Amino acid sequence: MKVLSIGNSFSQDAHRYLHKVAKADGVDLKCVNLYIGGCSLSRHFINMNNDAKAYSFEFNGESTGIMVTMKEAIQSDNWDYITLQQASPYSPYYDSYQPYLQELSKYVRYHAPKSKLLLHQTWAYEQGSERLESMQYENQEDMFHDLESAYAKAGKDINVDGIIPAGQCLQNLLANGIVKVHRDTFHADFGVGRYTIALTWYGYLTGNDVEGNSLTEFDQPVSEEEIKIAQKSAMQALAK
Repeated sequence: MKVLSIGNSFSQDAHRYLHKVAKADGVDLKCVNLYIGGCSLSRHFINMNNDAKAYSFEFNGESTGIMVTMKEAIQSDNWDYITLQQASPYSPYYDSYQPYLQELSKYVRYHAPKSKLLLHQTWAYEQGSERLESMQYENQEDMFHDLESAYAKAGKDINVDGIIPAGQCLQNLLANGIVKVHRDTFHADFGVGRYTIALTWYGYLTGNDVEGNSLTEFDQPVSEEEIKIAQKSAMQALAK
């Protein structure tokens, strides 16, 4: 299976353990992320029109040092899935998605007509963070509710093949007792946060059960109890 993400640091978070989670389950999953930090749909749209060699090509969760255009990446393989997403500061505001998402989806479908197009639902910021407050949110649950609604509307508007519920899995982590799921109040934690997102992606893409996944090597320690909670949180997101 092969997945390409046209994203930013949030898809980088998602991809860090994705290949490893799949490998631990005996599945060969090729993961490529097109990375520009903080890249919004409007910027992807500009890069698309300019055929800009602006993307860092990340392979199986690792940087390669290679720079590519969006078209080069899309045409480089026969992708089973291609994902798009909005940059996190704009994710709750549907007006920021269009007309850029509509044009990007047409472009992806033209160059990869056999690939399924997915949206990567991003996530809410940490409770009490300055970024959350700057967006006029008192409660991070309200930010999540708004971005969840925006992604759902976006998915209907472009007739997407699915939405990966990464934001939901982090909400589940919080509800299940993991206090710290962010590393800097907005990106995912290097351990349990990224792991839970990877499990959610893996389960969504393959339909395989994530309970009991044997991956144990992470960039920062994840306890056995946290692994169980991560798997539970991912399964809850996938079941919603």
